[in-house]
Amino acid sequence: MKNLVPCSVCGSLHPAEALTEFDGSLLCSSCLHTETTRCQRCGQRIWSDSNAGDESTHLCQSCFDRYYTTCEDCGRVILQDDAYYDDDDDYEPRCYACHCSHTGTREIHDYYYKPEPEFFGQGSRYFGVELEIDGAGEDNSNARQILRLVNDGEERAYCKHDGSLDEGFEIVSHPMTLDYHCQHMPWKEVLDKARSLGYRSHQAGTCGLHVHINRTAFGSTLEEQDEVIARILYFFEKHWEEMLKFSRRTRSQLAQWAARYGLKEHPKDILLHAKGDRERYTCVNLLPYTTIEFRMFRGTLKYNTFLAVLQLLDRICDTALFCTDQEIQEMSWTTFVSGCTQPELIQYLKERRLYVNEPVNAEAEV
Repeated sequence: MKNLVPCSVCGSLHPAEALTEFDGSLLCSSCLHTETTRCQRCGQRIWSDSNAGDESTHLCQSCFDRYYTTCEDCGRVILQDDAYYDDDDDYEPRCYACHCSHTGTREIHDYYYKPEPEFFGQGSRYFGVELEIDGAGEDNSNARQILRLVNDGEERAYCKHDGSLDEGFEIVSHPMTLDYHCQHMPWKEVLDKARSLGYRSHQAGTCGLHVHINRTAFGSTLEEQDEVIARILYFFEKHWEEMLKFSRRTRSQLAQWAARYGLKEHPKDILLHAKGDRERYTCVNLLPYTTIEFRMFRGTLKYNTFLAVLQLLDRICDTALFCTDQEIQEMSWTTFVSGCTQPELIQYLKERRLYVNEPVNAEAEV
């Protein structure tokens, strides 16, 4: 019988290899989960009691001091770049929501606004879109005009402040199936309205198009989900040059906002590396608990390009879900795109010279 060692917190006995050493203590998996957490900025493990953030934003003291502050009114932890300061009020920091309470404007929510998700469409795979637009102001009346096109008796999308933008905001959809995005969500009208108001996305140079997909779309257990996510990561890394071209980003933009993990021999090797990275600004962000976030794509107000991004991600997810590790490793880009059927995706692949070298004339990105 193996020698059993007590957990330093609860005292329960476990084989030594089942305990995790942390800060001079040996912790069982249960206590490791309940008594410690990770800083959401740097990934360092800390005692839960030492969390310098709040319940939704766990931070070590160093990261809080360097990057964050606390809203004077509501006490919420916010990024220093997202804080608002009023000169006539002792220059105290406020979150966007509390700042707006002084002016009566609330159409554009603060960066941390996150309502309970409403799911639209029938299916197992849902896409949540974050589209950044810039250049015509963080203007509540403009946001109101855009949202009127979308929300008819129910909220299907909302607008949020984003500190990375100069004069704009981001439009965020609730989770929707691909069919719902394509057939029922008035994205063409939204993009046209944004353009008519003076906004740009691709041309602004500051904007991204980020897409969240629910983890449950990849399997019912954590192990099943990890196997599919590992193949998704491998696909991105193996076909990085093609994905770079598809994304319309520059290499320097990706290095800053959507960095790669690096190609490994096996899909699971990349997943293991990604789980240890704990960095949000990666091409496929694994930090959210219920979704994975695809951050690689440049923003756009061109409807065909917008749909093509969603359709490409759907195709990649299908490929990772139904192919084996070996099949993913052996698959060429030509084989992958030959299975694409959606007309918007095929059109965009041709525009970017990514579809069997078949060029077509293309409208300019906006």
